[in-house]
Amino acid sequence: MKMMKMSDFHLVDISPWPLMMSLATANAILSLYIKMNFLPCLLLMSASMIFVFLQWSRDIMRESTYQGMHPFKVQLSLKYGMILFITSEIMFFLSFFWTFFHSALNPTNEIGNSWPSWGVEPINPFGIPLLNTLVLVSSGASVTYAHHSMLNQNFNHSFLWVVTTIFLGGYFTILQLMEYSTSSFSIMDSVYGSIFFISTGFHGIHVLVGTLMIIYSLARLCNFQFSSAHHLMFEFSCWYWHFVDLIWLFLFLSIYWWGY
Repeated sequence: MKMMKMSDFHLVDISPWPLMMSLATANAILSLYIKMNFLPCLLLMSASMIFVFLQWSRDIMRESTYQGMHPFKVQLSLKYGMILFITSEIMFFLSFFWTFFHSALNPTNEIGNSWPSWGVEPINPFGIPLLNTLVLVSSGASVTYAHHSMLNQNFNHSFLWVVTTIFLGGYFTILQLMEYSTSSFSIMDSVYGSIFFISTGFHGIHVLVGTLMIIYSLARLCNFQFSSAHHLMFEFSCWYWHFVDLIWLFLFLSIYWWGY
């Protein structure tokens, strides 16, 4: 191990996790393309990505908490990186909204010159989608309370609010799966079905990722690895969760409500 020293910058040691995460992500995309309905393959690729994420996070936690490798300038750089990452995610979802409004405002002959497509019965936005909106907005409030409690060194309240956020995130995922199972159309039913399931499906994946990030933050909180001044992982989880909330509000207003 290299000699530790306090510095404004951190030159990381050689790590296998960036390469492993790239391979796991590529395998996930390839597996979905080749065998979308093969459940064991889906579970295997999900487990491999979670494993790499946990190992990589463990190394980062050790560098920041025990080795003191994350002074102010390094933390500032990490915040800039997280902002750029969320910005790239916004552009990712922007492509779905662009496709949706392009198809909805100018329906073609192939879908009956109407929107939603002819023969497709859209989901009532005032049923499960509205409940999901209330659940996700509530989870955004709970994670904010958890962050404020941590800043005020009230870690017991922070623990309760983090657990509440995890519960609401899991409840949202269950409701989303119920909505999919009761839908009268599928991803193969015209451009409407494709846009609906791709956009809401990718959002659901982001909810799962955000839930895992908060669960990991909860584990670190229980191990007394956060303080009121140093809790960057949890702060990033909060940022990501608010991003997920915001995307869902746009999905609800456009695809569910306006497209109904």
